[in-house]
Amino acid sequence: MRIVILGPPASGKGTQAAILRERHSIPQISTGDMLRAATAAGTELGKQAATFMSTGKLVPDEVVVGLVRERLGGDDTKSGFILDGFPRTDAQADALGAMLAELESPLDCALQIDVDRDLLMERATLRRTDVRTGQIYHLKYNPPPPDAELEHRADDLEETVKIRLDQYDEMTAALLPYYKEKGLLRRVDGVGDPKEVTLRIVAVLEKEK
Repeated sequence: MRIVILGPPASGKGTQAAILRERHSIPQISTGDMLRAATAAGTELGKQAATFMSTGKLVPDEVVVGLVRERLGGDDTKSGFILDGFPRTDAQADALGAMLAELESPLDCALQIDVDRDLLMERATLRRTDVRTGQIYHLKYNPPPPDAELEHRADDLEETVKIRLDQYDEMTAALLPYYKEKGLLRRVDGVGDPKEVTLRIVAVLEKEK
């Protein structure tokens, strides 16, 4: 299966993408991971990306699209893939569509994980990290042991989370209608235990076969 997985920060998108990767034995392609790997490897595209990432700027579409094109050409994507973090805009979605047309491997669906904004805020802002072990806890759903040395990451501070959610809403404002118009958008309720969410996703994907 060829899937684009979409969802706001703290929606559980990464968790579900990893589960689908294992379930279907197809690669989970994360643009964030690709950018970091290309930068570390010092590839031409990696060098271009590094100049923007080092100053906190968004990496231009042509660089990200180039990395995705290289990755989708790999042998391990022939039976399918899960794209996580790309596309983020309708322009990137157009570029992806053109790539897949060249590869004669059209997208099966764009899967959006829906979670209420208040719950997203609760999920993110109550996360804490043990600085000694790197283990991530949640003050409500997965409380830390008494001896944990906790840190509240900058990414999980309330104002930062609000900004990240606003950015996601702004970026995907055109993306969801784009995939809906093409008949590819599938929406899944992301509230509840991760196993419950997985079952909902599996039920949706079964209909695509």
